[in-house]
Amino acid sequence: MKKFLLSTAVIATSLLAVVPVSAAEYEVEQGDNLWGIAEEHNTSVAKLREMNNLESDIIVPKQIINIDKEITYIVKKGDSLSEIAKAHETTVADLKEWNNLETNLIIIGEELIIKETDKDPQNTEEDEQVNRETIESTPEATDPAEVKTAQVAQQTTNNQQQTQDSQQQTGQTINVTATAYTAKCAGCSGITATGINLLENPNMKVIAVDPNVIPLGSRVYVEGYGEAIAGDTGGAINGNKIDLHVPTKQEALNWGRRQVQVTILN
Repeated sequence: MKKFLLSTAVIATSLLAVVPVSAAEYEVEQGDNLWGIAEEHNTSVAKLREMNNLESDIIVPKQIINIDKEITYIVKKGDSLSEIAKAHETTVADLKEWNNLETNLIIIGEELIIKETDKDPQNTEEDEQVNRETIESTPEATDPAEVKTAQVAQQTTNNQQQTQDSQQQTGQTINVTATAYTAKCAGCSGITATGINLLENPNMKVIAVDPNVIPLGSRVYVEGYGEAIAGDTGGAINGNKIDLHVPTKQEALNWGRRQVQVTILN
């Protein structure tokens, strides 16, 4: 993996402060595979497939693979999500998804990830509606101490809602696209979104989920994998997609990409 092309550009406006964009491209060489490229660049196979619109894991020599298309924006006083979204031709909903934001609250000094997308710069009718609804409700960036109480209250509401959703979904069976990953990779901490240490528990069955589809902490049964815990999330795991943990790289490669059924047990 030697042909790695990196280009940078600095974006700035009179109102918004950003740090450099890093748009990295990798040229595939003979013998390369998506798993190796993902491990080399501290990302996942699922994310590479999503970013490059790949239908399978097959890649060919001299093919250009996009590795990263993100900028980091540092929130300053007076900012709001709607203003930041408008400046970067995206939506408030996308900003919240990319940064795992539960509310429209943002804090001075907070770092926000803004991803390059293939969307038409003109918002869809749905996006425009979201922006209209949030522009009045999005607060300006404020000091951390001022939002602590609001965050605690919001988290309590979220936990109650998640419990209700989990109860409603118990016993539900859904069809999903399933990929696999291992915690034994360069730069991987092995700690899931719910705090499970997979390096210390390599045989533990854990799946990464979209919490809007399968609540975190749920006990599930995955066709071809067995009973597992919905204990992790991932940037590319949206909608009816899961990424299941296996002990070794070879097992992940053997699993590949499959359509399976998942039953939420509790």
